[in-house]
Amino acid sequence: MCQLLGMNCNTPTDIVFSFTGFATRGGLTDEHKDGWGIAFFEGSGVRLFVDHQPAISSPVAELIKHYPIQSKNVIAHIRKATQGEVTLENCHPFVRECWGRYWVFAHNGDLKNFTPALDGSFLPVGSTDSEQAFCYLLQSLRRQFGNCLPETGELAVFLQKICAEIAAYGTFNMMLSNGEALFVHCSTRLYYIVRQYPFTTASLADEQVTVDFSELTTPQDKVAVIVTEPLTSNEIWTPFVPGEFRVFVDGDVLTAEAL
Repeated sequence: MCQLLGMNCNTPTDIVFSFTGFATRGGLTDEHKDGWGIAFFEGSGVRLFVDHQPAISSPVAELIKHYPIQSKNVIAHIRKATQGEVTLENCHPFVRECWGRYWVFAHNGDLKNFTPALDGSFLPVGSTDSEQAFCYLLQSLRRQFGNCLPETGELAVFLQKICAEIAAYGTFNMMLSNGEALFVHCSTRLYYIVRQYPFTTASLADEQVTVDFSELTTPQDKVAVIVTEPLTSNEIWTPFVPGEFRVFVDGDVLTAEAL
């Protein structure tokens, strides 16, 4: 299946270090060769880069490794196709507008016999179960809350319910962000780490790259990174429990009920 990478911070931060290690799993240190993508929130806008080529050989991925885009919420994905052909329209993350803001979604897993009735407000462009789930998720949000964007706490409680509903059809590890928070549901395997003062040195597990974060940060910075498999070899990553739903806001790790 695919792999996910997310970042949520209290100040705009680049993801070059994490993405460098993550991208090698797209055809070099792992078998995820069926495309990749990454989305950065910047204010009310989103920069989206996708490519159906393997991340390890994609010129676009090489650009991202050397382009320190600053963002508070980032979602990235490398694909191993289970449903849908290897085409650009089937590459994650997917982006849609709802309530006058962008929403970004990526999924790792395989949903069997998942054929929700879509009313036309959100429709898939490609042929993946993932994009279909994203459209159903947004449609459910609009039906629940109408034309008013709910507070993050209300949103999280409802999303937790919808994610559990979708996960009944198979594996549903997913990341969703509206630029204010990063919502994460784990079906099988995800890890996270929160880097904050005092910052230390980190070494990538997939590349011979080491960074001393104390030289690049301030004492106020807080950066949460979420990934399918730990990216570094010398840090302690916290595993999600299968079925767990977490919300990341300004680098803090929260439950839906705590918001």
